[in-house]
Amino acid sequence: MCAHYGVDGFEGVGSRRASGSSVRFVSIGAATATVDESRDDALMLAWARDQHGHARITGSRARNLNPLIHEGKGARRADLGWWGLHVGGAPAPFSAFNSRDDKLLISWREPFQRRALLPATWYTEKGRDLGLRDGDLFTLAAIVTPVALGDGGQFLSYSMVTREAIGEAADAHHRMPLVVPQSMRDEWQAPSRAGDEALVRDMLRASDDISRAMRSFETAPAASQAAPRSGQADPTLF
Repeated sequence: MCAHYGVDGFEGVGSRRASGSSVRFVSIGAATATVDESRDDALMLAWARDQHGHARITGSRARNLNPLIHEGKGARRADLGWWGLHVGGAPAPFSAFNSRDDKLLISWREPFQRRALLPATWYTEKGRDLGLRDGDLFTLAAIVTPVALGDGGQFLSYSMVTREAIGEAADAHHRMPLVVPQSMRDEWQAPSRAGDEALVRDMLRASDDISRAMRSFETAPAASQAAPRSGQADPTLF
């Protein structure tokens, strides 16, 4: 199951790929249609530089957070979220960093009503890095649970949705992240859209082409050895 993904292409952040990609992001906000592009670009760039563009499962000690795109406070925006769903206001006592598409209506019905996008240019499965051939940005499906803070605020916890692997991704593992094509990003995030069987069906069908377009690539040595800044260790699973 996928436990590593990330975004490269930012100024000052090394490329994940050993060669073959010169993609540079002018604006993540523009690419994902957020309302306040300058705010969201600044958030993404600060995260990318601090974490080397590498999203990791949030640890109980590391407390590393990762960017997600969602409909929050009445507008589409980027925020940092805790990778690993919370239950009852605390980290789930079971594995909750991935959620299967065929279990969304069985095990994850409530969080399925709150959905987000995870920006990525690569993900890792069984030691293999995969992404689109030219290193372009894509978005992964996530379900979300808000967690209340003592001061009246809140933060977001999330789980990455997975599906049966197809195309070259199936050579790495029988499951893969559910990739949300641009044509379905609005519907996936819309608070007015119920998380139901029809949404799962439509999303799977729409994701087939971009899922088959995923390709393995050679990882740059420096990228595979990079550690997060701020003294954070690689997080442990709950």
